[in-house]
Amino acid sequence: MYNVVEIQKILPHRFPFLLVDRITDLEPGRAIEGYKNVSISEPVFQGHFPDHPIYPGVMIIEGMAQAGGVLAFKSMDDASQEAIENKVVYFMSIDKAKFRSPVTPGDRLVYRLEVLKHRGDIWFLDGKAYVDDKLVAEAQLKAMIVDK
Repeated sequence: MYNVVEIQKILPHRFPFLLVDRITDLEPGRAIEGYKNVSISEPVFQGHFPDHPIYPGVMIIEGMAQAGGVLAFKSMDDASQEAIENKVVYFMSIDKAKFRSPVTPGDRLVYRLEVLKHRGDIWFLDGKAYVDDKLVAEAQLKAMIVDK
């Protein structure tokens, strides 16, 4: 649906902090699915951990949030879509975060987020991350679209 080049037109993030490679499903105002291919060449593996590479939980949560940002931006009305380059999504809270299984190089990390509630520029999202259809992490995220 959206490849990494198209995602970069939506999100301000860039390498090494763009953590979504592709959006595979999007229902504006309802849900999104996307993924990140976790590679041993990720800079984070230089220090986490060199002899036992584990993708950090905070990066999983950030990837979920970035997918949620795409959902929020693509759920905006057409007039607001035109002003997207002047907007950014800020985290407001992360609740009920759980990490269930390690993510390692070679994994495809699939993000699935659903809208719990949406009021104005504030989004409440339920996020889950999977590897091979196995739940590896989950969290409830609250974010707001603001002017840069």
